Amino acid sequence: MRRGALAAVLALLAACRQRQETAAPAGKPAAQPSVLLLTVDTLRPDALGWVSGRNDTPALDRLAAQGFRFPAAVSPVPLTFPSHAALMTGVLPRRLGLRDNGQSLGAAPETLASLLRARGYSTAAFVSGYPLARAFGLDRGFDHYDDRMTAAPEGEDELLERPARETVAAAIEWLHSGKRPFFLWVHLYDPHYPYTPPPELVKPGPRGRYDGEVAVADRSAGELLAAAEQGTPDLITVFAGDHGESLGEHGEGTHGFFLYDATVLVPLVFRIPGLSTGESRAPARLIDVTPTLLDYLGLAALSSTDGVSLRGVLTHATEQVAPAYIETYQPWLSYGWAPLSALRHSGWKLILAPRPELYDLGADAGETRDLFETNHDKAAELERLRRPIAELPRISSPGGAADAEAVARLRALGYLGGGASTSEPPASGLRDPKDGRRLRDLLTEGDERLRRRDYAGAVARFDAALAEDPGNRFALLRSGMALLAAGRDAPAAERLRRAVEANPEQPEARGALARALLRLGRAGEAVNEAQEAARLQPRRAAAWADLGTALGQERRVPEAVKALEHAVELEPGDAKLVTRLAFAEHAAGRIAEAARDLARAAALDEAHFAHAGALGILLADLGRVEEARTWLARSKPGEGDYAAARRRLEGLR
Repeated sequence: MRRGALAAVLALLAACRQRQETAAPAGKPAAQPSVLLLTVDTLRPDALGWVSGRNDTPALDRLAAQGFRFPAAVSPVPLTFPSHAALMTGVLPRRLGLRDNGQSLGAAPETLASLLRARGYSTAAFVSGYPLARAFGLDRGFDHYDDRMTAAPEGEDELLERPARETVAAAIEWLHSGKRPFFLWVHLYDPHYPYTPPPELVKPGPRGRYDGEVAVADRSAGELLAAAEQGTPDLITVFAGDHGESLGEHGEGTHGFFLYDATVLVPLVFRIPGLSTGESRAPARLIDVTPTLLDYLGLAALSSTDGVSLRGVLTHATEQVAPAYIETYQPWLSYGWAPLSALRHSGWKLILAPRPELYDLGADAGETRDLFETNHDKAAELERLRRPIAELPRISSPGGAADAEAVARLRALGYLGGGASTSEPPASGLRDPKDGRRLRDLLTEGDERLRRRDYAGAVARFDAALAEDPGNRFALLRSGMALLAAGRDAPAAERLRRAVEANPEQPEARGALARALLRLGRAGEAVNEAQEAARLQPRRAAAWADLGTALGQERRVPEAVKALEHAVELEPGDAKLVTRLAFAEHAAGRIAEAARDLARAAALDEAHFAHAGALGILLADLGRVEEARTWLARSKPGEGDYAAARRRLEGLR
């Protein structure tokens, strides 16, 4: 690294922090104002009336008119969870070890919520999309974290999102508790794909359904703002998008894959009592939100932060902001292609890829004319600013990998990586994502067919992708899953073995391979894969249960019991897991424990308990005759132990 480059970046950041320190109020304010943070998912600035005039968003337009507006703020990553984690901590996602939805926030960073709760604030969050579920760690510091999902995406069965009106209704109910001062975060998910607004809100044109969903979010935002403002005259309100949406620009339908402005620019508004209204086109960053709020609240800055207070811009003292570092690892995590990073500063953007790109944003807002080959000096200048930021050390490591259920839910929302792996890519030799657009469409179609249970159609498309890109980790994994679901166990095992070789840290591939090997009677090999899946997902009960099954088939019964005990510790309310543990205990000769746990499973899910006869037989073996009679009499035809239960019942009469 050049000393001059590092010095330039550090000097710029120091200048921003100096403005923060000299402008910060002395000491804690006499009265602590309440804070409302409203984030809207997948929100392009040009979907708002106050930015472009193309859409009807009166509530957010009014908020913007009353505050200080940034119509072109910058998200550090075009993905929901890492972007919100950066906003809440003031730290770049790469420094938190976060590259994808499905990862979880590590233990180290402080959050805005935890700092405010320590200062006596009542803290509550109401989120509307599964990527922000409490399992991923952004519940830290919140007294109340409402992540109840009530709706399923189109074509899905699981509840993975919540309509804006329901999220806002829950938040308003909490507001009526009268707790003051409060920090309330409300997240609305509606503009996220698939776009399903009411027919009367669909706008004209090819993006009409998307704009209609933004209008839906605006309606609910208006209700929230009115409720929060009532009786809270000192309210500080911050409104932000988390990332944008490509809507077909640059060959990308949604977001996460490229770093063009369509997916990384977001609206940002601060409404602070006593602050003059205004607007700046400066590319403020989402990582600056928390430092700015702490500054205006008179609180100490976070101990580790990459963001700076925007007070100088908000008070019209300066238009200068720090360089905006951006990245996406989705091409690598999903497909094994090159990740992308970028730096946006002073009206220019440099995108680092196998074939770098350079754009003069003032003259070419749509990023259609790549100037890299004709302006090496400007590219080198931006690279001198980007590299020191990219080389800053981590301050935290993410929590455990997302479990298979979480990955499946994220995939249903369109996030193909799903936090399943955090491995680092090689420095060179990877496909440029720009060259993979057609392949990506093929892979997406294959995955859609797999979700529709068209296994043959899915495999055909994945095979076509593998013919061109033999090491594509997504095609290997998902074609293996399709083959397994179709009952083609031998080719599934071969395909999943290749998926593991392509990405050894992929727990979903390890677990699927273990299941394929078990079906083929290769229990010894299955144990090895199941052990790796449990190591990679130590908090996933199903991984330990699969390991218990593999160990049981290897006749390593005591070890199987231990694995299943651990699974039940993680999910004590899962009746099926408790039942599996009971049968393993019986195989180990631990009759009393088996009877205890089978009775526990019955209590957990009496309506679906199908082992009354087995429980009765165990109780009879233990000499608990009256209890045995009751359970034996409950045994029904269709239960595996029905005939034996009837014979045992006759013998007890």
